[in-house]
Amino acid sequence: MFWVLLLLLAWAVAGAACTRLCLAAVRAAAVDTEDATAGQGHDLTLYEAAFLSGGPGRVADLTMVSMARQRRLLLARTGWATVVDPRGRDEMERSVIGAIGPEGQSRIAPARAEAAAADAVRGLADRLVSAGLAVPDGARTTVEAGVRQVRLAAGFVLAVGAVALSMPVPSDGTGMPRGLVALWFALPLALTLSCLAIARVEVHPYARWASPAGQRLLGALARRAAGTGGAGDDRSYLTSVAVLGIHALDEPDLRAAFAHREP
Repeated sequence: MFWVLLLLLAWAVAGAACTRLCLAAVRAAAVDTEDATAGQGHDLTLYEAAFLSGGPGRVADLTMVSMARQRRLLLARTGWATVVDPRGRDEMERSVIGAIGPEGQSRIAPARAEAAAADAVRGLADRLVSAGLAVPDGARTTVEAGVRQVRLAAGFVLAVGAVALSMPVPSDGTGMPRGLVALWFALPLALTLSCLAIARVEVHPYARWASPAGQRLLGALARRAAGTGGAGDDRSYLTSVAVLGIHALDEPDLRAAFAHREP
């Protein structure tokens, strides 16, 4: 009857993993409910829209593109950034200029990474989280960790089930038939798989950076930008970059500059 011990172990692992995932999902849903009215009357800035759409890296991209369009920063097709005007007009621009360095020239990739990790971007993230527009790191990582644990639990149940089925059946006929043993192990496996299916439905719409309130504001911003009729003004162009990233760039030189990678 050693398979019974394996079954109890499978139930314990599956139950613990599913409980953790359910608690994480409940906490995330509670945060979403509390933030249902967050952001009302708030107009997103371009930096805020960039962060909610693509995180710190998107903020750095937007800042570089904005400065390049104003001819205060040169972004070469070869992947180099050169400062033309060293006076940043806000803290984001000053972070980019500081990331490029005192020589006024740097590769775009390392400068972008350093600017994305600057205090100005972290402060922006904290303000958005406090306003209920951005997803706190803890809420996001807890749900993701819960899903990973349930996946591991499903694999564990399959493994111990295979071990139980591989054990020899007593010749005196007192042992449990293999079909019934497999059925008993199918129960904790069904529990883990059903939790994963529910998590996929409930957690899948959960954005990487924006909370539900932040997603609503992003949708309104995108609709307003589209409502301009594609007039091609600078604000609409930068809004597209903030929401869609560098894929929205229609200038070949800028696209080549950001597409360049270190050999």
